Amino acid sequence: MVRKAGYTDIRRALDIYDSARRFMRSRGNAVQWVNGYPSEELLRADVAAGQLYVMEDAGDVYAVFAFIIGDDPTYQVIDGAWLDDGTPYGTLHRLGSDGTHSGVLSDAVDWAWGRIPHLRADTHEANRPMRRCLERAGFVYTGVITVADGTPRRAYERV
Repeated sequence: MVRKAGYTDIRRALDIYDSARRFMRSRGNAVQWVNGYPSEELLRADVAAGQLYVMEDAGDVYAVFAFIIGDDPTYQVIDGAWLDDGTPYGTLHRLGSDGTHSGVLSDAVDWAWGRIPHLRADTHEANRPMRRCLERAGFVYTGVITVADGTPRRAYERV
């Protein structure tokens, strides 16, 4: 089940991000989610904006992600081309799992698609598992965007 996260979910979300970070490192991705990212302050801002969600099973939270409907400033400039640059879209950001459930990205995409049938996402070049998952979920690679810290990310879209 997907539900909006509350402030009481932040500690668990940070633990999940630690688990996801360890998974990335074990797969050779030492460059994504560094220097304490995503931070507690960012998660608090996401909760305040109503944009942080958790997945739970029998009351146990096992995944977390941000979902934002509307223009994402990060996606204003792309080295490539969006498939559809004229209709509203939702963006999946910072999806992390504790590894206890499979199909987390697919479940998040299905949930988000039920809210808006135009989605975008991005990930680091080194995050091969996420790149494969996005492609399996029907996303198409559209080019490279630059995130707030100035580093490039592979951009994906599903329309």
